[in-house]
Amino acid sequence: MKKQGILALWQDCVAGQEAVLERWYQSEHLAERLGVPGFLRGRRYEAVEAHQQYFTYYETATPEVLISPPYRERVDNPTPLTRTIMSDVFLKMSRTICRVERRIGEIRGAQAVTAKLSNAAVVDGTDLIDTLAASPGVARIELWAAADDIAPPPSDEEQLRGGDDRIAACLFVETLREADAREAAQALTERLADAIDEVGLYRLICELAK
Repeated sequence: MKKQGILALWQDCVAGQEAVLERWYQSEHLAERLGVPGFLRGRRYEAVEAHQQYFTYYETATPEVLISPPYRERVDNPTPLTRTIMSDVFLKMSRTICRVERRIGEIRGAQAVTAKLSNAAVVDGTDLIDTLAASPGVARIELWAAADDIAPPPSDEEQLRGGDDRIAACLFVETLREADAREAAQALTERLADAIDEVGLYRLICELAK
């Protein structure tokens, strides 16, 4: 059975363009992406305490959905508003196609912690994920690893952005409340200090799912 895919994205927004960004997401982009076969869900967050202003992820049936012809057709033919967002609104885009290596929990939380890791294997042999999952304030934990075997050429959208950063892996923790997220972030920082590139706390803005 193939593992589920994740498209993990972090980015900033040009100051003063937040309303344009929200209009794009709500009137066009989320529905467009969920219209691609194999896309299951999109969730958007804004920073509570993080290096980057926004975090978004899309769940797909498999990582290969993110290199499929219907998806490539979209990212290689951006709409006029998408072209504006990519070239004039987004800043410092980090975008990575990932596989879900592990998941505990089916509940969705209102807060999230993203810990960008040097590699997914750093949690092997530890009880960190199970320990975090046992907390009553934690709704869901997922370990994402970059699907390095999937290396599509840069899309027209990426070229408009001027190129994207990539991550190696991410430990994603959804929690019920901000205090729970801060506790999870502290535990991650203490246990994986040498392997964490960046930790961010985010709150949910919106979700679209099939």
